[in-house]
Amino acid sequence: MLKNGNSLLKRWLTGLILAPVLVLIIVFGSKEIFAALVVLFILGGVWEYNHMVFGKGFLTEKIEGLIFAIILPLLALIGDNQYMLAALAFSILWVFIAFVLSVKESTFDFIAVAKVIFGIMYIPFLMSYFIALRLMDNGIVWIVFVLVLAFIGDIVALYVGKYFGKHKLVPMVSPGKTVEGILGLILGSTTACLIFAYFFLPEISLVKIGILAFAGSIIGQLGDICESAIKRSYGLKDASSILPGHGGILDRLDCLIFIAPFVYYYRIFVIN
Repeated sequence: MLKNGNSLLKRWLTGLILAPVLVLIIVFGSKEIFAALVVLFILGGVWEYNHMVFGKGFLTEKIEGLIFAIILPLLALIGDNQYMLAALAFSILWVFIAFVLSVKESTFDFIAVAKVIFGIMYIPFLMSYFIALRLMDNGIVWIVFVLVLAFIGDIVALYVGKYFGKHKLVPMVSPGKTVEGILGLILGSTTACLIFAYFFLPEISLVKIGILAFAGSIIGQLGDICESAIKRSYGLKDASSILPGHGGILDRLDCLIFIAPFVYYYRIFVIN
């Protein structure tokens, strides 16, 4: 119990230190500063991903992932998603061709190509939608909306699961998650987003916001579970220990990686 209490305290302290800094950058920083913040998180996430899936060695593959971790979000900053999609397409071509041209009998491991390509699509590409979202009308408000959707529900799920959780959700992938915790997360996220939208997005129907928050909270948890699946497949509990009480950067980005593109396209195709 004491160990869990210390972990929870570290979690809160880390959040209380980082949250104000992030909010100041998001609300008052320029789009370039915000993009730099996103690039920083993407690089941290890719570094953790490389450490998990490659371990020692595979320096070329690791460098490729880090290079495209910078290129994709910077092209998203230009403001045209066609550039970002083009960069994604050419990154896949580059990784494949570079592997074929440099392959040796001792390093003939095609799985390495799949790992690099998946890492590029999973982290830099999906996270770049934060920049695309920031460039939209009222972009700052929408970025904060995503954070409310992701983190308020996460806090509610933590305590609902802690005190009322009885039924495991996916014990083989994420042993700590319970059905009760997820239900608390959905309710907490949806309620928080409706309140937020009432004050800061009054021009948008609360029905549309409610659907967005309900679906987004589920999609965010799927992102969390998918990241847990990656860790479990390599026998890890956390992506790293860089954030006390939270684990690694990927452990904080996991739900956001899925939520950002979902909110972006919901904003385009449903809200308009």
